[in-house]
Amino acid sequence: MLDQLLASAVQWGSLPRLARIREQPHRVQAQVLQRLLSRAQATEWGQRYGFREQLSAAEFARRVPASTYEQLYPEIEKVLRGQADVLWPGRPQWFAKSSGTTNDRSKYIPVTREALHDCHYRAGRDMLALATTFYPQERLLTGKTLSLGGTHASNPFRLQESASRVGDVSAVIMQQLPWWAEQMRTPPLALALLEEWEEKIERIAAHVLTQDVRTLAGVPTWMVVLLRRVVALANAPDITHVWPNLRLFLHGAVAFGPYRELFRQLIPDARMRYLEIYSASEGYFALQDQPNSEDLLLLLDHGIYYEFLPAEQWASPDPRPIPLGEVELNRPYAVVITTNAGLWRYIVGDTVRFTSRAPYRVRITGRTKHFLNAFGEEVVIENAEAAVAAASRATGAAVRDFTAAPVWFVAEDSSRGGHEWAIEFATATITPDLDKFGAVLDATLSELNSDYAAKRHRSLALAPPRLHAVPSGTFEAWLASQGKLGGQHKVPRLLNSRDVLEAVLRTATKYQSNGV
Repeated sequence: MLDQLLASAVQWGSLPRLARIREQPHRVQAQVLQRLLSRAQATEWGQRYGFREQLSAAEFARRVPASTYEQLYPEIEKVLRGQADVLWPGRPQWFAKSSGTTNDRSKYIPVTREALHDCHYRAGRDMLALATTFYPQERLLTGKTLSLGGTHASNPFRLQESASRVGDVSAVIMQQLPWWAEQMRTPPLALALLEEWEEKIERIAAHVLTQDVRTLAGVPTWMVVLLRRVVALANAPDITHVWPNLRLFLHGAVAFGPYRELFRQLIPDARMRYLEIYSASEGYFALQDQPNSEDLLLLLDHGIYYEFLPAEQWASPDPRPIPLGEVELNRPYAVVITTNAGLWRYIVGDTVRFTSRAPYRVRITGRTKHFLNAFGEEVVIENAEAAVAAASRATGAAVRDFTAAPVWFVAEDSSRGGHEWAIEFATATITPDLDKFGAVLDATLSELNSDYAAKRHRSLALAPPRLHAVPSGTFEAWLASQGKLGGQHKVPRLLNSRDVLEAVLRTATKYQSNGV
């Protein structure tokens, strides 16, 4: 069978590489760093920091500053304007446009040929190899993979015909897929890259209705929208009546815990499996290499050299990341990367904690600027998502999206603060008992986070959480108002600012006043 031959070919190339990553992580990373330094020695950046001579990892860290996007942007702008050999040899054909979750400004991340082939595509093959190894009986490659991504955009500095093109990273990846991979996916590019979101969902749903879809790949938030539309068009009870061979969802961008119950309702088949990936505009960082564990194997041989910034340095004007070999288990770190797209000691903004050092496995905990710490409670996104998932299980509810922010002083007591949550529950589910949902949410946060528990003790410093159940479609409408509908865009989960929460609640009020 052709699918079995393809699975064997992919496994032959990928499984030994993953074994080497597990068994020789430091040797692999040292080789990656030397390849990056060698390739970039003639660039402006390489000449500025002396890449022409062989550098040790320690000397590299001493010479080259760790940079945020804002600090590196002047160099990135040169490349956007068409200048070559700035951060990486030549000039990238593509930039991935990301709204980012650290501020409202769009980010433009260079996507070089090496980044596409040695990072994104290599990691994609590795995930495919693992999936076909884990579930050979499902014959995943016989059917189609439904991938839901973004679209192209305009280069803000298109000064000449040869300037780089811009798009959502998923659109860039799909646009450049090798022919054999394109044959395995659906919908066709003409539909996948449509810009207008509502039209895109409608036309994709109509196209895939009669396809033999066996794998889904994308962001849970937006996959829900598409699945519901497919079910509606098919006039079916659930998606298993449309795609009886659907067996796998490769998901990323947001934690899956809060969505698990919702997908169980959408796909009520005990044979359905879920595997997580950790990818971003900057690269493909990790994947779930064990079917029964949610820990993610750090991909160390995919053109990215890793360092990690301890939490106490996140706000430092002179951050000092540590190498992979010095990380400790269950401590929060910001991810710092050096890549084959010319991002040098770049502070991504994502935060992780290590669950294993042999091999190196992580769990995503949030963002350096996305947490609740108005009162010393230090609640991170990982805590919030686990608490929402626990409350969903306890109440039988399915959550579509949520966001939370501080209440600086609760109305009945000016000496205490609190947290206010806007939660959108999925349609076609039971209406949850908000009091019970809030109680389980609160109790789970206390179990997971001792700082939160201390502040909540007898409600001395923190009042019980205040919950708002917003109408279905509220978060989608808010994202649309921000020009962030579809693609890789997602709702900020936790912020110390109330701006997002209050905008979402205003959107909900409009929905309610219109009788939605």
